[in-house]
Amino acid sequence: MDIKTASALRRLRLVSGPEAVSFLLLLVCSVLKRTTDFNAVPVMGMIHGVLFVLYVIFWADAWNRAKWGLKTAALYFVLSVLPTGGFFAERKLKGEAEAAVIKSRARNEGIVGA
Repeated sequence: MDIKTASALRRLRLVSGPEAVSFLLLLVCSVLKRTTDFNAVPVMGMIHGVLFVLYVIFWADAWNRAKWGLKTAALYFVLSVLPTGGFFAERKLKGEAEAAVIKSRARNEGIVGA
């Protein structure tokens, strides 16, 4: 894995957690708007919208650079629209990055089959 691919995956991983948190907070604000006089939906909606757009941009970049298949790309996109999906995407991307580092180190050390 080259540095640009690793950077694309890292950006996607770093935005997936905050995007998931903002989605959950937006849901809470929506409930509070309907049940109380507290209305933070416009602010939280904007924050979540910006993070979601960043997630989609970083997802497209990661898909292009990592050469994911349609199934993997669709999985990461579906995780972006689920309320807690960003947490699962972050965990999966972290595991993918760690596996790539291990494979790269094994290849550099000349271990057979890596």
